[in-house]
Amino acid sequence: AEAGSVAQVDPILTVQTFSLVIVGVLLNAAAQLALKASVRGSGAIELSTSAVVPAALRLSSEPWLWLGLGCYVVSVLVWILALSRVDVSIAYPMLSLGYIVNALAAWAWLGEDMSLAKLTGIGIIILGVFVLARA
Repeated sequence: AEAGSVAQVDPILTVQTFSLVIVGVLLNAAAQLALKASVRGSGAIELSTSAVVPAALRLSSEPWLWLGLGCYVVSVLVWILALSRVDVSIAYPMLSLGYIVNALAAWAWLGEDMSLAKLTGIGIIILGVFVLARA
């Protein structure tokens, strides 16, 4: 392509584009898990100025918080690269894969519940993403 030209968006996921989407999804999921880890010991943070400010100060020294925020920043950059290559109507629903990653990781790492309803939902998500990827 010529310098300054813009590549066309491919409506079909290539391996490269799918890889960018998956990396973006995984980074976003890692951000969620890291942010949850940063508040695991604090319990629910009250929604008042007198509670939020001390909680924010405590969280600012939490390595998990910074890891989560860093993952978000990188995931946005990767996501922009992905969106430059594929229609948003294809890419955006792929974010639902993050639910699968988070549900399984939260179950394995954080001891969260994994019910039959969640497993059924995960199966439906996988089917939906497969259909979208093939559309």
